[in-house]
Amino acid sequence: MENGKKFLEDGRAVLGIELGSTRIKAVLIGGDYKPLAMGEHVWENRLEDGYWTYSLDAVWVGIRDCYQKVAEEVLKKYGITLKRLGGIGVSAMMHGYLPFDAEGNLLTPFRTWRNTTAAQAAEELSELFSFNIPPRWSIAHLYQAVLDREPHVERIAFLTTLEGYVVWKLTGEKVLGAGEASGMFPLEDGGKKYHPEMMERFCSLERVQAYPWKLPEILPKILTAGEIAGLLTREGACLLDASGNLEAGIPFAPPEGDVQTGMVATNSVLERTGNISAGTSIFATVILEHGLKKPHREIGIFATPTGRPAAMVHCCTCSPDINAWLSLLDEFAQCMDIKIGKDRLYGVLFQKALEGDRDCGGLLAYNCYSGEPVIGLEDGRPLLVRRPDAAFSLANFMRANLYAALAVLRIGCEILFREEAVRVDRLYGHGGLFKTAGVMQRLLAAAMGVPVAVFHTAGEGGPWGMALLAAYMADRREGESLEAFLEQRVFQNAAGNVTEPDREDAEGFAAYMETYQAALCLQEAAVRVLPPKA
Repeated sequence: MENGKKFLEDGRAVLGIELGSTRIKAVLIGGDYKPLAMGEHVWENRLEDGYWTYSLDAVWVGIRDCYQKVAEEVLKKYGITLKRLGGIGVSAMMHGYLPFDAEGNLLTPFRTWRNTTAAQAAEELSELFSFNIPPRWSIAHLYQAVLDREPHVERIAFLTTLEGYVVWKLTGEKVLGAGEASGMFPLEDGGKKYHPEMMERFCSLERVQAYPWKLPEILPKILTAGEIAGLLTREGACLLDASGNLEAGIPFAPPEGDVQTGMVATNSVLERTGNISAGTSIFATVILEHGLKKPHREIGIFATPTGRPAAMVHCCTCSPDINAWLSLLDEFAQCMDIKIGKDRLYGVLFQKALEGDRDCGGLLAYNCYSGEPVIGLEDGRPLLVRRPDAAFSLANFMRANLYAALAVLRIGCEILFREEAVRVDRLYGHGGLFKTAGVMQRLLAAAMGVPVAVFHTAGEGGPWGMALLAAYMADRREGESLEAFLEQRVFQNAAGNVTEPDREDAEGFAAYMETYQAALCLQEAAVRVLPPKA
């Protein structure tokens, strides 16, 4: 407490903010890189005119609420009013599409990573570049708008992502970290600038040349970890802190996506390390020793915060269907006048899954709330299917739903590990689904065939990772790399546990996957006969 108080009094505490898919979180850390205070705000995307989106008003309501909760906790625990900080970092859900005109007006509602509407553009650009461009990438959204001749494209003066937008408004600087920038447009080796040859190919397209803007002029400047992205302006301080106590001049770390903050939060920034982030979506990232033999639709190539090349398998849906089922069970409990509590409900039912048959006893679940590019789905429908003679138990029900959260990831990672022979010594798990100790870690190890480690900080996730990037920027020693900073200062004495793949679990998961892939036609049929509500 005393060390934390001194750090706060000296104005050296560092704040990390992350705008996730269901929650906005803020974490304030001290000299030992452990949380001093935290704040959280729940929000939800909505489907508007065929696009998943959030309003910019909701962005600022959520950020201010998080910051206020952090400030209130600091005042309550330490008796200090937050005025100065050593640094701030902002991260958000990856990529998406936020185009602005010359006056700073948003030209179309924010199109999130969850949208798969840019499939045509992604396919054409992938062929043009000989490089996989996923539909969620910013350049795919932009080119799809070009193909669709959307009126707003003519007026674009600046294109950014969600965290890039927030840092722009707080500092006045139009910048992005190398990792998130690599999901706007491919970077050259080293991650210092956008790939010049691919940029030339894009700019030479006849459809693109019809517009007054040039792509290099409307993209954010690229920064790498450790650089200063800008300073908090007076106007920005008022946007962040409604009380007016926060002082201007605080340095910002380069804004990054949740992929990169996940890497940092698990110390997965060196070659042959990797991590699995399991929350609203799920993705695996592996830092590469060498390039892939060929591009794959299922695998995205992007950068770490320092510009190292990494491969990612990203799946649009992970926890939403699990959350929906557990909400239903909680509602039943309330009808029976039983109060359980969310943490106990999740803990008990996740542990129950380990009692189920290794192959789920004839139950099959699909958790697809939207399209899944990895398996070629343009849209999805959550399904639970069983044979009449299935062992329909609570344990098998829970195990099938947890398997469903990993199934698409397994399909993509098989390409990475088997076809491309990418080597990874260990995967690190983080995110909300790892809060129940040992469950998802054990199933994930079986699904991936790789040892899975979980640090005790796994539940802190992305906002803590962003706070660490801000701490590296604020407290970097001369010549110190991000990799050395994490290894020698942050994770030197980190506690955690490692789970090796269990043979029977692995065989059961493989049997489940055989049925899962054979029955994918059920998804196509469900989408066809169950269209979205008008």
